[in-house]
Amino acid sequence: MLRKCILFAIAAVFLVFQTAVDAAHAIEVDPELRTVNLDESGEVVTLSMEQVAIGKRVFNDTCAQCHAGGVTKTSPDLDLSPDSLAGAIPARDNIAGLVDYMKNPTTYDGEIEIYEFHPSTRSSDIYPEMRNLTDEELYAVAGHVLSQPKIIGPRWGGGKTKYST
Repeated sequence: MLRKCILFAIAAVFLVFQTAVDAAHAIEVDPELRTVNLDESGEVVTLSMEQVAIGKRVFNDTCAQCHAGGVTKTSPDLDLSPDSLAGAIPARDNIAGLVDYMKNPTTYDGEIEIYEFHPSTRSSDIYPEMRNLTDEELYAVAGHVLSQPKIIGPRWGGGKTKYST
Protein backbone atom coordinates (compact mmCIF):
# COMPACT_ATOMS: atom_id res chain seq x y z
CA MET A 1 0.00 0.00 0.00
CA LEU A 2 2.82 2.39 0.89
CA ARG A 3 4.51 1.52 -2.39
CA LYS A 4 1.36 2.42 -4.36
CA CYS A 5 1.10 5.75 -2.53
CA ILE A 6 4.71 6.60 -3.31
CA LEU A 7 4.25 5.71 -6.97
CA PHE A 8 1.06 7.80 -7.08
CA ALA A 9 2.90 10.76 -5.50
CA ILE A 10 5.73 10.49 -8.03
CA ALA A 11 3.24 10.33 -10.89
CA ALA A 12 1.45 13.39 -9.51
CA VAL A 13 4.71 15.34 -9.28
CA PHE A 14 5.53 14.45 -12.90
CA LEU A 15 2.06 15.50 -14.04
CA VAL A 16 2.30 18.86 -12.25
CA PHE A 17 5.80 19.40 -13.64
CA GLN A 18 4.65 18.51 -17.15
CA THR A 19 1.80 21.03 -17.09
CA ALA A 20 3.93 23.75 -15.48
CA VAL A 21 6.76 23.51 -18.00
CA ASP A 22 5.98 24.86 -21.45
CA ALA A 23 6.71 22.62 -24.42
CA ALA A 24 10.15 23.01 -25.93
CA HIS A 25 10.18 25.15 -29.05
CA ALA A 26 12.77 25.29 -31.80
CA ILE A 27 15.03 28.29 -31.75
CA GLU A 28 13.72 30.94 -34.08
CA VAL A 29 16.15 31.41 -36.96
CA ASP A 30 16.44 35.01 -38.08
CA PRO A 31 14.54 35.60 -41.36
CA GLU A 32 17.69 37.00 -42.98
CA LEU A 33 19.39 33.64 -42.43
CA ARG A 34 16.39 31.82 -43.93
CA THR A 35 16.33 33.94 -47.09
CA VAL A 36 17.79 32.14 -50.10
CA ASN A 37 17.76 32.39 -53.90
CA LEU A 38 14.73 30.79 -55.49
CA ASP A 39 16.09 30.52 -59.02
CA GLU A 40 18.75 31.92 -61.34
CA SER A 41 16.78 35.15 -61.82
CA GLY A 42 17.87 36.33 -58.39
CA GLU A 43 14.41 36.14 -56.86
CA VAL A 44 14.66 35.31 -53.17
CA VAL A 45 12.35 33.51 -50.76
CA THR A 46 12.29 33.33 -46.99
CA LEU A 47 11.80 29.82 -45.69
CA SER A 48 9.24 29.31 -42.96
CA MET A 49 10.38 27.82 -39.65
CA GLU A 50 8.46 24.68 -40.62
CA GLN A 51 10.44 24.45 -43.87
CA VAL A 52 13.68 24.94 -41.93
CA ALA A 53 12.76 22.08 -39.59
CA ILE A 54 11.67 19.79 -42.43
CA GLY A 55 14.78 20.57 -44.46
CA LYS A 56 17.09 19.81 -41.56
CA ARG A 57 15.29 16.58 -40.68
CA VAL A 58 15.17 15.27 -44.24
CA PHE A 59 18.77 16.29 -44.96
CA ASN A 60 19.99 14.53 -41.82
CA ASP A 61 17.92 11.43 -42.55
CA THR A 62 18.56 11.19 -46.28
CA CYS A 63 21.60 13.19 -47.35
CA ALA A 64 23.97 13.47 -44.41
CA GLN A 65 25.43 10.00 -44.88
CA CYS A 66 27.43 11.45 -47.78
CA HIS A 67 27.07 15.19 -47.18
CA ALA A 68 27.44 15.72 -43.41
CA GLY A 69 28.54 19.28 -42.80
CA GLY A 70 28.19 20.09 -46.48
CA VAL A 71 31.09 17.93 -47.63
CA THR A 72 30.88 15.28 -50.35
CA LYS A 73 32.48 12.12 -49.04
CA THR A 74 32.66 10.44 -52.44
CA SER A 75 34.25 13.47 -54.13
CA PRO A 76 36.20 15.70 -51.72
CA ASP A 77 36.83 18.30 -54.44
CA LEU A 78 33.12 19.07 -54.66
CA ASP A 79 31.09 20.20 -51.69
CA LEU A 80 27.86 22.02 -50.89
CA SER A 81 29.49 25.40 -50.27
CA PRO A 82 28.06 28.44 -52.06
CA ASP A 83 31.08 28.70 -54.40
CA SER A 84 30.87 25.06 -55.46
CA LEU A 85 27.12 25.24 -56.01
CA ALA A 86 27.41 28.46 -58.03
CA GLY A 87 30.14 26.98 -60.24
CA ALA A 88 28.09 23.98 -61.33
CA ILE A 89 26.40 23.94 -64.73
CA PRO A 90 23.56 24.64 -64.39
CA ALA A 91 24.12 26.64 -61.22
CA ARG A 92 22.88 24.88 -58.11
CA ASP A 93 23.09 27.86 -55.76
CA ASN A 94 19.32 28.28 -55.74
CA ILE A 95 16.33 26.19 -54.72
CA ALA A 96 15.18 25.43 -58.27
CA GLY A 97 18.67 24.28 -59.30
CA LEU A 98 19.10 22.00 -56.28
CA VAL A 99 15.63 20.50 -56.60
CA ASP A 100 16.31 19.81 -60.26
CA TYR A 101 19.61 18.16 -59.30
CA MET A 102 17.94 15.96 -56.68
CA LYS A 103 15.49 14.81 -59.36
CA ASN A 104 17.95 14.56 -62.29
CA PRO A 105 21.58 14.64 -61.14
CA THR A 106 24.31 15.44 -63.63
CA THR A 107 28.07 15.79 -63.48
CA TYR A 108 29.41 19.14 -62.27
CA ASP A 109 29.71 20.41 -65.85
CA GLY A 110 26.15 19.32 -66.62
CA GLU A 111 27.29 17.09 -69.48
CA ILE A 112 26.44 13.61 -68.19
CA GLU A 113 23.40 12.33 -66.32
CA ILE A 114 24.49 10.41 -63.23
CA TYR A 115 21.15 9.24 -61.86
CA GLU A 116 22.39 5.65 -62.06
CA PHE A 117 25.15 6.46 -59.55
CA HIS A 118 23.88 9.37 -57.45
CA PRO A 119 20.79 9.14 -55.26
CA SER A 120 17.85 10.90 -56.83
CA THR A 121 14.10 10.62 -57.04
CA ARG A 122 14.63 9.32 -60.58
CA SER A 123 16.64 6.30 -59.44
CA SER A 124 15.25 5.60 -56.02
CA ASP A 125 16.31 1.95 -56.20
CA ILE A 126 19.92 3.01 -55.48
CA TYR A 127 18.96 4.92 -52.36
CA PRO A 128 15.38 4.10 -51.35
CA GLU A 129 15.12 7.04 -48.94
CA MET A 130 14.72 9.27 -51.99
CA ARG A 131 11.69 7.32 -53.18
CA ASN A 132 9.10 9.00 -50.99
CA LEU A 133 10.38 12.56 -50.89
CA THR A 134 7.77 15.09 -51.93
CA ASP A 135 8.45 18.27 -53.88
CA GLU A 136 7.89 20.19 -50.64
CA GLU A 137 10.56 18.11 -48.87
CA LEU A 138 13.00 18.56 -51.76
CA TYR A 139 12.35 22.32 -51.61
CA ALA A 140 12.99 22.31 -47.85
CA VAL A 141 16.22 20.29 -48.25
CA ALA A 142 17.44 22.73 -50.89
CA GLY A 143 16.61 25.60 -48.54
CA HIS A 144 18.52 23.86 -45.75
CA VAL A 145 21.61 23.42 -47.92
CA LEU A 146 21.50 27.05 -49.06
CA SER A 147 20.91 28.52 -45.61
CA GLN A 148 23.65 26.58 -43.79
CA PRO A 149 26.55 28.81 -44.92
CA LYS A 150 24.69 31.77 -43.39
CA ILE A 151 23.89 29.89 -40.18
CA ILE A 152 27.16 28.06 -39.46
CA GLY A 153 29.53 30.01 -41.67
CA PRO A 154 32.48 28.80 -43.74
CA ARG A 155 32.62 25.45 -41.93
CA TRP A 156 29.71 24.36 -44.16
CA GLY A 157 31.31 22.42 -46.96
CA GLY A 158 34.78 22.87 -45.50
CA GLY A 159 35.13 19.58 -43.71
CA LYS A 160 37.72 19.13 -40.98
CA THR A 161 40.04 21.82 -42.32
CA LYS A 162 37.59 24.60 -41.56
CA TYR A 163 36.24 23.15 -38.32
CA SER A 164 39.55 23.80 -36.57
CA THR A 165 39.55 27.55 -37.35
